[in-house]
Amino acid sequence: MSAFLPRLKVAFQLALREMRGGLKGFYIFLACIALGTGAIAAVNSVSTSITRSIATQGQSLLAGDIRFELNNREATSQERQFLDALGTVSVSTNLRSMARLPDGSDQSLVEIKAVDDVYPLYGTLKTEPQQPLAGLLTKQGDAYGAVVAPLLIDRMGLSIGDEMLVGNARIRITGTIVSEPDAISEGFGFAPRLLTSRDALQASGLIQTGSLVEQVYKIRLTPPARDFEAIRADATKTVPNAGWSIRTSDRAAPSLTENVVRFSQFLTLVGLTALIVGGVGVANAVRAFLDSKRTVIATLKCLGAPVSVVVMVYFFQIAIIAVIGILLGLVIGAIAPMIASYYLAQFLPISASPALYPGALALAALFGALTALAFAIVPLGHSREVPATALFRENGFESRGLPSWPYLLATAIAILSLAGLAVFSAYDRRLALIFLVAMASGFVVLRLVAVGVAALARRSPRLPSAALRLAIGNIHRPGALTPSVILSLGLGLALLVTLALIDGNLRRELIGNLPERAPNFFFVDIQRNDLDSFRSILKDKAPNGQIVEVPMLRGRILAFNGTDVAKMEVPPEGRWVLRGDRGITYSETIPENAAVTQGAWWPANYTGEPLVSFSEQEALELGLKIGDTVTVNVLGRNITAKISNFRKVEWESLSINFVMVFSPNTFAGAPHAWLATLTDATATPETEAMILRTVTQKHPTITSVRVKDALDVVNSLVGQLATAIRAAAAIALLSSVLVLAGALAAGNRARTHDAVVLKTLGATRATLIRAFTYEYLLLGVATAIFALLAGGTAAWFVVTQVMNLPSSFLPTVALSTLAIAMITTIGIGLAGTWRILGQKAAPVLREL
Repeated sequence: MSAFLPRLKVAFQLALREMRGGLKGFYIFLACIALGTGAIAAVNSVSTSITRSIATQGQSLLAGDIRFELNNREATSQERQFLDALGTVSVSTNLRSMARLPDGSDQSLVEIKAVDDVYPLYGTLKTEPQQPLAGLLTKQGDAYGAVVAPLLIDRMGLSIGDEMLVGNARIRITGTIVSEPDAISEGFGFAPRLLTSRDALQASGLIQTGSLVEQVYKIRLTPPARDFEAIRADATKTVPNAGWSIRTSDRAAPSLTENVVRFSQFLTLVGLTALIVGGVGVANAVRAFLDSKRTVIATLKCLGAPVSVVVMVYFFQIAIIAVIGILLGLVIGAIAPMIASYYLAQFLPISASPALYPGALALAALFGALTALAFAIVPLGHSREVPATALFRENGFESRGLPSWPYLLATAIAILSLAGLAVFSAYDRRLALIFLVAMASGFVVLRLVAVGVAALARRSPRLPSAALRLAIGNIHRPGALTPSVILSLGLGLALLVTLALIDGNLRRELIGNLPERAPNFFFVDIQRNDLDSFRSILKDKAPNGQIVEVPMLRGRILAFNGTDVAKMEVPPEGRWVLRGDRGITYSETIPENAAVTQGAWWPANYTGEPLVSFSEQEALELGLKIGDTVTVNVLGRNITAKISNFRKVEWESLSINFVMVFSPNTFAGAPHAWLATLTDATATPETEAMILRTVTQKHPTITSVRVKDALDVVNSLVGQLATAIRAAAAIALLSSVLVLAGALAAGNRARTHDAVVLKTLGATRATLIRAFTYEYLLLGVATAIFALLAGGTAAWFVVTQVMNLPSSFLPTVALSTLAIAMITTIGIGLAGTWRILGQKAAPVLREL
């Protein structure tokens, strides 16, 4: 130990002295570490900023301390008495309906929110013009005031002061909504907001028996410091059958928080891909750097320096460079939330004030340090094993053998630590494990691809072109660039192909296939006494159309087999079924677009205990089986039904489907509305506009949803998500390009020797350029073929098995991938080789 510390000090001093010459040879190392670390730091910092903002602004985002929601009914006197005892109550009503011009020339779906005089209890509703809300919603003459989203004004060609009809009420636009404090907690909407008074909603006549309405009660607690869990328990005890959904300000937007965390994990894994791909660049850069220092290493060894000191000298240099790269990445991660707040503030609650997120930065730093360590140890081990005489003879570090076991052990520990950190920090650890297995498999497969390409080159017939023979020989010769190029570019291209194919298939489904199979319209809140007239309109305007009608209720799942779902561990993929209220129906026969896979359907005129048919996929995700019981709350009444069968449901058809279909006797006598679809493949846009206009004029309380409009909204959202995904994939591809450049730089010395010898033997510069071009072209094509196969397989799995959508190969993706691979390999390869071709022969020949 007494000898170790002085050696450590000497090694550190030598490392600092040698670094006085600058960072030459380490720029790619720096870029790879900084890029990967920065991507992870940026994604996690932005995610933390959003989730913390949701937590700290919970009262404003909820517009209350606690929120109680009832569907399709108002609170009873007992329930309202309980709510009033908690503090100040603000009541709002949410529903979708149609807004139309008074002359009937245009109409639009709107998200109506009717509020009382005390809204909002927390936060500020910003409008243009900014006036007290009570004044903006005041009734003048026979028109009620309303503030609307600017999109509605643009869509219907209106301006402030214009009037429109909603149901039976006349509405005057008094302003536009700039920001709504509780918009995020209310959930994603497909239509522009219309905010008006509860008196206006009452006058509209939209709330009828079975209407799909959310009655929301937001409360400012008195006293403010109250135990939320105690309030939940008291609510369950006082009104056990209320069936309300309760949300508190400490979890104001749980769905948004979960989605942000899940999406950030996906982007983190993409960033980790960039970092691991960059790790290959680290290994190449370290090997090239040590190769350039071979005479220094040989001199130190000949002067008696212990090999441990030699290794430590360059370990310290690598560690210092890694720290600089990590710090650069952390700077990127630190400023990312400030940049993101500028673009995301209008959509998400993200803090606009500068803030650092040490946890996110520390995680990224740890990822960067472990990656640098894992990929730098083996080249360092090789420098220990090579004797000084070999270094003086210019043999370098091309040895194919492995370093001694301590270096292999240290590498294994670093890789396992990196994998453990990826799993430990993941929201979905199963996904992280799949990612790690895929990455490991990718490395193995890419290595096998490189071996296969070299084997094919070795067995190729003799060709007449000298340049082509040289190119093929370079692919399989000892020390060839084949493994480095294929590994460097293969992972990044495969990731890009995967994401491009997923995005392309999803967009094609949303824009092309789904609209062709989906209904033209959904009609909601059809009252029983309007059914005949409604049918007549559709048959008159769309004689070739198919009309499907089903009864429609709303219910919330409370328990499975008597166990409260709030206390159950539910897999992430099944949680959406339990989130909020679900549409439910009843039917005496099996729905046309479903098939029973387990169990049996109930007989006609069934009068026994309530039975329910459950969607098979969702049932399996929730761990249910035939014979289990499901308790749902419908219209304030708890109903327990036994699972009679499972059905296979084709959700992607966008036709009428339900997770749960009950036996008719379950809801005998219960008030409800009807849901209908119209499917007409021959309908033109003009016909659809006429249908929409006629239904809205004749039945203003029926909500009409044009499926194409809804798909356009979804497609726009998918496009925004795809932009973030493409940016992350671009980082991974950029890392691949940097790694490729590093791999070519690492082989420059051997290339210089080859070029000089060939030129001495009579080869011209043009011949060498053609040879190198052919070599890089062949390697680029081989890498592109692997990327297409690997990326196509991964995309097929995600699209068909995860998204349950049809998948197809997109030729444009194949051609663009091939072009990117060839341009990248040939461009970077020739850029690095051009200087070599001008090398003078004499100095190189003297060193051989």
